[in-house]
Amino acid sequence: MIALIIFIIVLIVFYLYNTRTFKYWAKRGVKHDKPVIIFGTNAKNFLMKQSRSQAMEEMYWKYPNEKVVGFYRSTTPELVLRDPDVIKQVLISDFPNFYARGFHPYPKVIEPIMRNLFVVEGDLWKMLRQKMTPAFTSAKLKAMFPLIVETAEKLQERTLSNIKSAACIDARDLMARYTTDFIGSCGFGLDADSLNEEDSEFRRLGYDTFNVGFKDFVVAVLKEVFPALTKNLELFGRVEGRMFSLFEQIQKSKGYKPSGRGDFVDLLLEYKQKGPIEIESLEKFLPDGTPEKVTLELDNILVVAQTFLFFAAGFETSSSTTSYALHQLAFNPEIQTKVQKEIDEVLARHNNKLCYEAVKEMSYLECVFKEGMRLFPALGHLLRECTNQYTFKDLGFTIDPGVKATVPVKALHMDPKYWDNPEEFRPERFLPDQFTAKQKAVYFPFGEGPRNCIGSRLGLMQSLAGLAAVLSRFTVEPAPGSVKFPDVNPTSDIVQSPKGGKLPLIFKERKNILGGGK
Repeated sequence: MIALIIFIIVLIVFYLYNTRTFKYWAKRGVKHDKPVIIFGTNAKNFLMKQSRSQAMEEMYWKYPNEKVVGFYRSTTPELVLRDPDVIKQVLISDFPNFYARGFHPYPKVIEPIMRNLFVVEGDLWKMLRQKMTPAFTSAKLKAMFPLIVETAEKLQERTLSNIKSAACIDARDLMARYTTDFIGSCGFGLDADSLNEEDSEFRRLGYDTFNVGFKDFVVAVLKEVFPALTKNLELFGRVEGRMFSLFEQIQKSKGYKPSGRGDFVDLLLEYKQKGPIEIESLEKFLPDGTPEKVTLELDNILVVAQTFLFFAAGFETSSSTTSYALHQLAFNPEIQTKVQKEIDEVLARHNNKLCYEAVKEMSYLECVFKEGMRLFPALGHLLRECTNQYTFKDLGFTIDPGVKATVPVKALHMDPKYWDNPEEFRPERFLPDQFTAKQKAVYFPFGEGPRNCIGSRLGLMQSLAGLAAVLSRFTVEPAPGSVKFPDVNPTSDIVQSPKGGKLPLIFKERKNILGGGK
């Protein structure tokens, strides 16, 4: 009898604890679905039927007349932002109140490899951003372009070799190998050689980083539902040891100091040698309201974490976006012909050599790439966390620290309110005289505001070079069974991926290319 009473009490306490926030949005007059115990309004995501981005899309379309929509990720209140002005407030104008991303349900405990620029918050984020920005200047980008060209030439050779044995190639795997080799070269100063070596260590590391298995998904869900109880469970333990070992090898090869090669690891080692850095705090203020001065240092864990970010972010986002652009060109042959004509003409002006200046002149190719990112953005949603009590004056309610705000990027990219015939692949949308201010306000392939992608220009140039290398030598066509708009993998988390993980295409070598190319 006593055991039964205790069991009932535990159930009641659990129920009350798990539903304690469920009136949050009702009290503020914000429309939302009815939350249920454990799941909140996020059941489809927790049950692996829907990705995070798909969950945000569903809320976006379900409440078409609202500027914001309430959501509950288990017990955590979240606000889905639908209005461009509200989005601008959160991402840009009121950034000091939303500087946190809010990826960690229990932010006091963050696994070592996740202490990187993309994930960390506050003063540590500001220090890392300040330290790493010089790595992505125009001068640095131009200086590393020969490495991009070298990798792009290997991409052409790999593609040619593959089509001799099988015309159908997984474009996503092909572009992932290109991206991996580029990151290995310009990031780590290594020859990853994943374009030539079928089972290279770098390629396996990239695959394992983003191959979310059932166990990984369960751990992620448990950390959302029971953050305090699961604070020590790691999501990236499967690659953490390998990443630290890889970095140790790289440091050793450089003599534990900058080698002068100018790659990303060189830059981090240089900053590590310089010692502590002083910044104005985002989190601490003096009595007069001015920021305190805080001192932070780049230790070995932080250096490895930034190396992991450079690898992971560049690998998955670039391979997804470039392969999806090729996928859409395969289904739109008239656009493919037009972009190939531009590539041929530009290369002819540069002695048929891919170079920094040539890629900068490929304006229509850039439009193609941007249109691909509109239809299938690598980041299907953006997440921010409120850090101070904040009032949306035009909406008439206040939210508390810890409440999340989500921008449903994919839904905004597909809303006919902003885009004419949004399901049509039409690169001309991004020509300077056609890309409107209204569209710019809802186009976020690289994020927006102070926490936008620090490597966006590098990613753009690397991607355009890869596409130019492929399209200058090959024409792509849909493979048997391919669909024009592949479904999103429902287990996708931060980065979207196609269901099944592949984008098979038929590659055919081009003949009689304008400008005298091969």
